[in-house]
Amino acid sequence: MSYSQRRKVTNSIIFIVLAIGAIAMVAPLIWMLSTSLKEKQDVFALPPVWIPEVFQFEKYKEIWEAGPLLSGIKNSLIVAVSVTVIGTFTSSIAAFAFAKLRFPHKNKLFLALLASMMIPYPTVMIPQFMMFSKLGWVDTLLPLIVPGLFGNVIMIFFLRQYLLSVPDAIIEAAKIDGSSYFRLYSSITFPLIKPAIAAQLILWFMGIWNDYLAPIIYLNSPEKQTLQLVIANFNATYAIQTDYPLIMAASIVALLPVLIVFLIFQKQIIESVAISGVKG
Repeated sequence: MSYSQRRKVTNSIIFIVLAIGAIAMVAPLIWMLSTSLKEKQDVFALPPVWIPEVFQFEKYKEIWEAGPLLSGIKNSLIVAVSVTVIGTFTSSIAAFAFAKLRFPHKNKLFLALLASMMIPYPTVMIPQFMMFSKLGWVDTLLPLIVPGLFGNVIMIFFLRQYLLSVPDAIIEAAKIDGSSYFRLYSSITFPLIKPAIAAQLILWFMGIWNDYLAPIIYLNSPEKQTLQLVIANFNATYAIQTDYPLIMAASIVALLPVLIVFLIFQKQIIESVAISGVKG
């Protein structure tokens, strides 16, 4: 067998393996969508019914009356958008400072920042709750918003590593031309790291949108709960009634914002991966 034939066989095997993996990953999402359009009795049918004979859209109407879904979406959007927008700005500025500016003990401060990632959340959970309780922030969205406004350590680390590959000569030339530090960031640095920011932004948005632990600690009132708490209440209430189409319909609605964010930033994410691959 020639080299070209072996290469074709290898590529075919890789394609088949990746296709099987893709099907295994997408199948639960397809099942979730299919279940949301079924009757209750079709959920447990054997063999499984992937495509219902009649699509039932009533559950997508019922979910708005079954619980505070609209307020959950609004609260999740307030938290996720405010934290990702402002937090991304502060994270990128911090990454720029650690990568391109000179100041005393820069590397020590960066190592201390990375060391904070090693502290598990349960160890700070109770002290943090006590602090926010004394501030009167419990049962508000502030404990979910305010800490994230000061940046994300993972994003700072990722963007700093990305900026290290940017030639210092560009920054030095702008300094000679009289550019301020903020202009160095806004006009030179930010356009260069937009693909990396987009990749990190969607990951951070997904993490905040899907967060369950922090909201369940701080939020009590139904009108203050985020979407994930509302979905959890749906599971607790309607799983007993085997009303899985209703639960899946609510889950589909919860998935849409993340899907929209990915579709908006997919070009930048792919560009970020491509650039990283070329640099590597």
